[in-house]
Amino acid sequence: MPELAEWQIEVAGVLLGPGTDIPVNEVEGLGAPEFRTQDVENPVGDGAFAGVDLYGARTVRIEAGIRTPRHPGRALDLLARLQQAADDPAVRTTAGAQTVLRLRWPGRPTRRLYGRLRGVEATSTAKALHGWIPLAIEFAALDPRFHGDDASALTLPLDISSDAEGFRAPLVAPITTGTADPSTRPGWVINEGDAPAWPALRITGPVTNPRVWHVETGRTLALSLSLGVGEYVDIDTRPGTRWVLRNGSGNAAPALSAASRLDLFTIPPGRSEIRWTASDYTNTARAALTWRSAWTAL
Repeated sequence: MPELAEWQIEVAGVLLGPGTDIPVNEVEGLGAPEFRTQDVENPVGDGAFAGVDLYGARTVRIEAGIRTPRHPGRALDLLARLQQAADDPAVRTTAGAQTVLRLRWPGRPTRRLYGRLRGVEATSTAKALHGWIPLAIEFAALDPRFHGDDASALTLPLDISSDAEGFRAPLVAPITTGTADPSTRPGWVINEGDAPAWPALRITGPVTNPRVWHVETGRTLALSLSLGVGEYVDIDTRPGTRWVLRNGSGNAAPALSAASRLDLFTIPPGRSEIRWTASDYTNTARAALTWRSAWTAL
């Protein structure tokens, strides 16, 4: 997608803000999202017991207007584009499907939110004849965190270090041992934000019983399955889209081990390492990892 100019917003593919025919007057909902508290009232005294505080969806409200002087038809066309974006069947009628809101504020690169376009209201049509239609747009960001506009990607060959145990006979003197430079290992990932990032993985066969783990946190995703040549399994850990699919359609979630938690497999802020092992006698299996840096604030 093209880079946005400062103060511009793109919602479901429609551009708003400076340099467009839809100037923006006000944006609400970019602060802290609302909490979903689980406090429990004290049944025998004053006050309550503090429970777990979870974030709810972030609701972004945009006050804008379509401005096309002397071109009422163009104003209605732009209104129709916004209405069509909200009506997109690929998103509206598909459970878990989301669209994107991108925005760029001064001093920040373009960032994005994932959710649903839930409101496109033409608050008045009295001036539509003159090419002016005031708008109230509402976007529900189901994941309240801000994400990097550019995705990061990494492709890893099999990690065989965990299979190399001890020495193999015959041994020939002299025997020397050493430690590989950790910085040369291929699995380093960087989350430039200040919140955990959710990765997506694709493991391509031929491979048997793949196991992916995050070195720093110890979180593991292990699958009891075999993939033939050209077969693959996709693992998505993002909130609202957590699934494991084989060859793009078959549900492979039952193949996950009991210790494999999609909701806990994240990339923390900063630099960390991802590794994986499996059985592959051709040495052609690969694990492709993609993620977007995440922030708690714009």
